Amino acid sequence: MAARGEKKTWRCGRFRFSLSRPLVMGVVNVTPDSFSDGGAHADAESAVAHGLRLLESGADIVDVGGESTRPGALAVRAEAEKRRVLPVIERLAARGIAVSADTMKPAVMRAALAHGACALNDVNAFRARGAAAAAAESDCGVVVMHMRGTPRTMQRNPEYGDVVSEVADFLRGRAAALERAGVARGRICVDPGIGFGKTLSHNLELLRNLRRLAGGYPLLVGASRKSFLGRLTGRENPSERDAAGAALSALLFGAGAWGIRTHGPAGVRDAWAVASALADESGAGRAG
Repeated sequence: MAARGEKKTWRCGRFRFSLSRPLVMGVVNVTPDSFSDGGAHADAESAVAHGLRLLESGADIVDVGGESTRPGALAVRAEAEKRRVLPVIERLAARGIAVSADTMKPAVMRAALAHGACALNDVNAFRARGAAAAAAESDCGVVVMHMRGTPRTMQRNPEYGDVVSEVADFLRGRAAALERAGVARGRICVDPGIGFGKTLSHNLELLRNLRRLAGGYPLLVGASRKSFLGRLTGRENPSERDAAGAALSALLFGAGAWGIRTHGPAGVRDAWAVASALADESGAGRAG
């Protein structure tokens, strides 16, 4: 509980992100097989340059990942993953940029933190042996995501009795487990895992019920360029789905999301600016 007069924040090492305004997390995939960009930033030089562009276009934090989590993706060994991401994390962090590490592996988590990462984003919700301990050993922020199965198996006929209740219960349970492991509540953010072991109808049901999923924690949504947006818009190329993602983000900010993980920060920022102006009943900013 924040002290009286203290602004509520998501704590990420030396960074503090206010919960009173939306967070934009930009995506840097240092992989040869990303679904969204086809490995366009698979080397450190281009990945760092891309991270800087994301920051300039409105990202608050840059999320660096070295293992594809697209449906059907195979696992990458920890040493290979570290070779991909550590030079990128180190160079971005050295510029004073907030960097999160998108990884499921405790060994990569620890190495990323040692190279300057301020947050850990784990699609496996810190369930691997040693993952919760790796988070607790530092003062980093953590993102706890729901995924049914593994990236290789998650889209094989996913079924739920009540997808909203099941995802909400999972997120609360994993957040509580991290707190028991020593991670302060103010460092925890939750993510419903849109597209991770969900059908189109599951995704839509979760997005309609975001407030039920948060459980008192800041809620981050990563829907950028996902296949369900392609099905809704007819856009087969993931890179052509940014407009749909920006439109969705404006709706999600009003529906209970605090943060958006995106490949297109500029569009998300613009969509939020327009949506917030329309929602402003004070009359501020209406001249012109």
